[in-house]
Amino acid sequence: MTPQIEALRLLEEALKELESPKGSVTAAVQKLLRASGLLGNQDIQIWCSIQLGDRNYTAPLEKLTDIWRGKVEAGSDAGKALFASVAEEMKALSLKASTHYSVEELDIKTPESGGGYKSIGLVEEKYADLVRTKKGNDGTYYKTNLFQNLSYVRKRAHGFASALFNQVKFSGTVKNCFEVLKQAVDNRLLDLDPSLAEQLMLAFKSVSGSKEEEWSQALTTCRRLLEGLADQLHPVDSPSPKPRLGQAQYVNRLWAFMDKAIESDVNKELAKAHVDFLGSWMEKTNKIANKGVHASVGQLESVKAVFHTYLVVADLLDYLDGSTATKAKPDINTATLDEIEALLDVSRATAKEIVKARIQYGRIDREILAEVEGVGPKTVAKAIAAFGL
Repeated sequence: MTPQIEALRLLEEALKELESPKGSVTAAVQKLLRASGLLGNQDIQIWCSIQLGDRNYTAPLEKLTDIWRGKVEAGSDAGKALFASVAEEMKALSLKASTHYSVEELDIKTPESGGGYKSIGLVEEKYADLVRTKKGNDGTYYKTNLFQNLSYVRKRAHGFASALFNQVKFSGTVKNCFEVLKQAVDNRLLDLDPSLAEQLMLAFKSVSGSKEEEWSQALTTCRRLLEGLADQLHPVDSPSPKPRLGQAQYVNRLWAFMDKAIESDVNKELAKAHVDFLGSWMEKTNKIANKGVHASVGQLESVKAVFHTYLVVADLLDYLDGSTATKAKPDINTATLDEIEALLDVSRATAKEIVKARIQYGRIDREILAEVEGVGPKTVAKAIAAFGL
């Protein structure tokens, strides 16, 4: 599991704790601390440590609240000296006013009756005790002030967790999506032919290298992979239609496999076009590479070849099971905007609203679809028929 994925899991759990009336603020802050550490966000990491009572940070902040609550006169020599000393300590600890000791935070943390800079775990425990015993205070801590401290930390932690979650979830969407595709293709190829899977993984590794020969080798590996895949899916001695292309035979054999395996004419033409494009483009690029250093292949061309190869292989493997893969109804939760518009016979605007709802709720079911603007009973009925909703 990558640090980003683990951080997302922790942030999701933290948000659930913070959004639940019975959730633990302490547990949420602990998860936020771990997630921010995984993501290298030092500011949030420090803030969490402060809320959990880390004395490295709370000691100078308590001196600051002494000035804040008037225990030490700010304008006196002692006050000025204390403030200068605290300022140096906080600077050395990378504490920032906007994040770690804002006016709002100092106001909340100054009353000792609210727990101050003691661990939020202690604050949560004392508040729960007073609620359970139905007391307003225990002589040291006051329920109202404890609640204010908890509410502030809950709100601030939620803001940090939400910002981090959105940052990780959406800033790396493309990368994360390709990782999903890569892992799925690698796993299925390993089942089909481990040597083919190894070739594709080596090609992916090669394009990350710094040497020109590695990039050129990635192209050659991709071509050999497709040749090997053609041998698996449609061996040379298999009956074939008349070749429609004059390029390498492996492309024709892949085309022949798709012609036999794909039932839908639309899907067939799309898949063929993808293979035809990759085959033609790869042959052309390899010819350029074979001309020598004056017409060398760059890293970008090699990266594109590997990415295209993964996409083509994913298409081919989807049809490997034959009729069972092609007769299944499409899934509204993965359907494209065009497919939703065409299969449900709705306007483009309504199709967009359906996609928006899918993103908002994570998936579409009958109940959610019925609530989408522009969708009526007839559209829901069509969805049930077209998508098996």
